[in-house]
Amino acid sequence: MAPRTRKAAASSAPASHNGNTPPPPPPKDDAPPASIGVDALLVPVAVEEREEVKVNNASATDMKHACDDALKRFLSRPDLFKQIHTHTDVRLALGWLSVLVAGGTGLYGWRVPFEQSKPGVWAGVLLYVFLTLAQTLYSYFIEGDIVFVGKRKTFDKRIVTERITTTSRTTPSSPQSPPGYSLGISYVRSASGGKTLLGKGRASEERPYTDFFDERGVMDQDRFERWVGGVVGRVMDGKAE
Repeated sequence: MAPRTRKAAASSAPASHNGNTPPPPPPKDDAPPASIGVDALLVPVAVEEREEVKVNNASATDMKHACDDALKRFLSRPDLFKQIHTHTDVRLALGWLSVLVAGGTGLYGWRVPFEQSKPGVWAGVLLYVFLTLAQTLYSYFIEGDIVFVGKRKTFDKRIVTERITTTSRTTPSSPQSPPGYSLGISYVRSASGGKTLLGKGRASEERPYTDFFDERGVMDQDRFERWVGGVVGRVMDGKAE
C-alpha cells in the first residue's frame, strides 16, 4: 500500500471554546471612583427645578430675605451641607416657654382669688419677662447675623467633618452706590471628632442688590448661586483668609 503523501497540518489556531466551560471573567477595575471636586458640588441648581422669586425691589429688607432663603436652599442640598437648626430651636423653645408661662399665669389668676394669687402672678410675670428678654438677647448677641450653619461628613482615609457658618447683612445705600448684600463665610475642616484641625478659612464679599434683582423685582437665582458658590469654593479650597 502506497504511503500517504498528504500530512495532517497542525492547527495553529486556538482550541474552540467549549460551551460547558465558563468564559474568563472580565478584568477588574481596581481604580477607586474619582472624588467629586468642590467646584462640581457647587454647581447652581437647574433652571427647571426653581420657582420664580419676585419681591418688592424698593425694599432692601425683602431683597435680603429673598437672598437669605436662596442661600439656605443652595447650601442645604443633599450633596452639600446638612443644616443645623440650633439657633432656631433655642429661640422657639424660649418663645414657647414664655407663651406657656403667660397662659399658666393668666389661668392661675383667673382660678384663684386675687389676693391669694398675687405671689404666683408676680412670679409668672417675672418669669415671662425673663424668658422674653433671654430670647431677645440670644437673637442679638449669639445668633446675630447668622443665616445658615451646616455640617457634612466625608471619608478621606478617616472621617472628616466640615462645618460652615454664613452671615449676611444689608449695606446701606449711598449717593454713589445702591444698597448691597454682604456675605460672610466661616469654614472649619476637622477630624477625630474636632480634635484635629485640618483647615479653616474666612471670606466676605459684597454685591449690590441690583446684581440679583431686575426692575420688576424678579431674582436672578442662577447668578446669585454662582456668586455664592464661588465664595464658598474659595474658602473650602483654602484660597481665602
